[in-house]
This record gives sequence, C-alpha cells and structure tokens, in this order.
Amino acid sequence: MTHDEIKSRFTETDPRRLERLWRQANELRRRHVGDEVHLRGLVEISNHCVRRCAYCGISARRTDLKRYRMSRDEVLDCAREARRLGYGTVVLQAGEDPRLTGQWVAELVRSIKDQQGLAVTLSLGERPAEELSLWRSAGADRYLLRFETSNEELYARLHAGEDRGLADRLAVLRELRRLGYEVGSGVMVGIPGQTYDDLARDVRMFEELELDMIGLGPFIPHEATPLAAEPPAPHDQAANTELMARKMIALARIARPASNIPATTAIATINTADGREMALECGANVVMPNLTPPEYRPMYEIYPAKACIAETAEHCSRCIRGRIAAIGRKIGTGHGDSPSYLHRHAKV
Repeated sequence: MTHDEIKSRFTETDPRRLERLWRQANELRRRHVGDEVHLRGLVEISNHCVRRCAYCGISARRTDLKRYRMSRDEVLDCAREARRLGYGTVVLQAGEDPRLTGQWVAELVRSIKDQQGLAVTLSLGERPAEELSLWRSAGADRYLLRFETSNEELYARLHAGEDRGLADRLAVLRELRRLGYEVGSGVMVGIPGQTYDDLARDVRMFEELELDMIGLGPFIPHEATPLAAEPPAPHDQAANTELMARKMIALARIARPASNIPATTAIATINTADGREMALECGANVVMPNLTPPEYRPMYEIYPAKACIAETAEHCSRCIRGRIAAIGRKIGTGHGDSPSYLHRHAKV
C-alpha cells in the first residue's frame, strides 16, 4: 500500500468498505498465522520508572504513586501459574527500573526457562546493549519496546526534558534484532497532536523494522499526566477510539501478514463488552491475560480503569477462553513464535 492508500483507510466511514478491510485482514491472519489465539501471561514486575513520559501513569513525574517491585519468588510463582493455566509464554513487564539489574533479570529468565519451559518475553524499556545481550544469552526469547510514534516532533513532546529521542529508541529495536530476539514494537493511536499522516507513517515503520510482534492500542488519557490537559488538536487529529485502533490492527496485519498482533487490554478497556473479540476479528491473534498479583495491579496504572484489573488469574483465563471459543477460534499451544521470525531464522 502507498502512504495515501493507508491514510485513506483511517478516514473511511463506509460500512461496506470497512467490512472489506476487516475481511482482508482476517483472511491474511488466517493464511499466515492460523486460527489459533496464543495466550501470553503478563506479569507487571515493577512500577518504578526513571522516565518522565508525558502520557504514562507510572512515570517518574508521579511522586504521589505508591511504588512496588516484585521479588524473585513472587515472579516465579506467577510463571508457575502461567504454566498451570496452559500459557506458552510469560511476559515480564516493568517501568524502566535500574534496580532490575542485568544479572537479576538474567537469573530470573534462566529460572523460568529451566523450571517451566516457557517462552520469556521482556518489556523493560530501553536498556544498555550489554544487558540485552546478557538476557538473550540467558534464554529470553522476545522483547517488546514500543516506538510510540514515528513523528520525531511528537515523540519529543511525549519525552520532553529527556536526552533520548526517537532515533535512540529505533537504535535499541535494531540492536534487539541483531541479537536474535523476536522483536515487538508498536504505537498508541490517537495521541494528542497525532495525525492520519503520522499513523500512515507508523504502518510503514512496521514494515521497515520488519517487526515480529506489533502492539497497538488507543491512547487513554491519565488524569495525573501532562497529556490529560490536551492541547488544541490539529484538523486531522487521529481519534483515540476503538474503531481507529481496529483500523490500525487491520492495516498492521496487511503490512506484516506473518507477525503476531495482540488484542490489547487498552482496546478491552474502552470496549469491555467485546473489544478483544472485535480486535481478533480484524487481524489480531494474541491475548495477554494478567498474572500480576492482585495487590500490585492497581499500582501499575499506565492508564486508568484497566479492564479485568480485579479478576483473579483463574477467572481471567476462563473468561478469555470462553470469549475466544465464542467467535470460533481455538487456543494456541506451544510458544507461538511469530512465523515471520521463524522464517527469517530458518534462512540463517
């Protein structure tokens, strides 16, 4: 697709044309990654963060937020629960927390791999190349790091006062690729100041980076962040709606047919009734049920009113499995590696 063709999809309102877009994306999903929906158990291991991102509810700006950092044993308990519930992957996510040292994370990854045999995905922010290499050597399979937006000026506004820019973020993603990780990234949809041109460039960036995983969700403002007071919007401001997020999922699937694409919690948050199902029916093939201990979940508030925040891991698993079955899909088995990643490494 050309830039203008991608952009035109974001302004499309005709129900028949939109239905064709959903069908095209869903057929590509079926052909390239199959009908299985892979479950990734999410563990939010720390809400400490040194970054001051203008949109994030756990940024260093939040001096009022109660902070936590899970112990090694607590994380390993969650990994055991992931295995018991039949998940093939555990995702260890945190703010950019220097106290999660390279060696501590490496030992944790080794223990999970040795004890549970799960795939391990890390989402720990921008970290030095030597730590990323250490974690890969310890057995980490995947790394998630959103580039957030391909618009350098908008990225700089999201990270005002910091000495790292979009080029630094992209450099980390390329280093992850060099190290042999299955690389995931993505964007927020509907950031104040984000245009349809920006979103179209984001889709092209998915292709340029050859992403194996693409995470997309609507921007949800947090009242305790600078972006809660939105600036005047440009005339072509991208909406932070479920519909716009679904369009982005479909276009990501068309751009990267063999990548894994989750139906994110953010989509489920703005549409609690059937947000995940709608995402799964326009190109998504992954869901990430939460395994974080209940006492920590309210403190990992990147955005407010997150879906399923009060559910137990058991209840969440049953609910998600039922929803997936209701739309005629089946639960994936094994690690669920991205076919794009497997194809690339088969040639090495």
